[in-house]
Amino acid sequence: MDASDPLPDHPAPDNPQGKLVLLRHGETEWSRTGKHTGRTDIPLTARGEELARAAGELVRDYDFRLILSSPLERARRTAELAGLDAEVDPLLIEWDYGGYEGRTTSEIRAELGYDWTAFAHGVIRGDTPGETVEEVAARASRVLTRVLPAMAEGDVALIAHGHYLRILAAVFLRAAPRFAAQITLDAGSVSVLGFDREQPAILAWNHGPRLPLKPSAS
Repeated sequence: MDASDPLPDHPAPDNPQGKLVLLRHGETEWSRTGKHTGRTDIPLTARGEELARAAGELVRDYDFRLILSSPLERARRTAELAGLDAEVDPLLIEWDYGGYEGRTTSEIRAELGYDWTAFAHGVIRGDTPGETVEEVAARASRVLTRVLPAMAEGDVALIAHGHYLRILAAVFLRAAPRFAAQITLDAGSVSVLGFDREQPAILAWNHGPRLPLKPSAS
């Protein structure tokens, strides 16, 4: 166990009534063009800043007892523009895509000659070592050990990244991490998780200024 990230003294509460609100950061130039954006610190576009402000309007009536953000600029700026005073949690950083950082799915598929996806086939080493889906899920699980007790007191907001938040949602729902491939998130979107009849549930998903017309490119 990492001494800097200890597990709590008590197990997660049963059926906490607070809501877990997930904000994907606003648009960046790389998210707009479908590039895998893991650890590269890309700023928001002007459109991304608009989306972040709109997300703030969607969440303003929640009673947040804990607000956590990824350390990357695009997430921290989204929190700021949404009017959320967030604490940085390094465990919320995006998936490490290794050698596929900055590349689009179509580019990777053309190189490999088959219909590659990060969820089904994984990533490779590059300037960073990369992570498996399960390693990202393990980080998300540790975040949830912190989040669930806070949900017994009120609502919690997490401001982070598309693939990471999809995997965290799968862990919250007690599903396999790769279930995340079936739930997409648009830049600047807001989603809400909670409990319904004692079961973890999706209460709202991928809300933004307008309904998506196609799956997110990244």
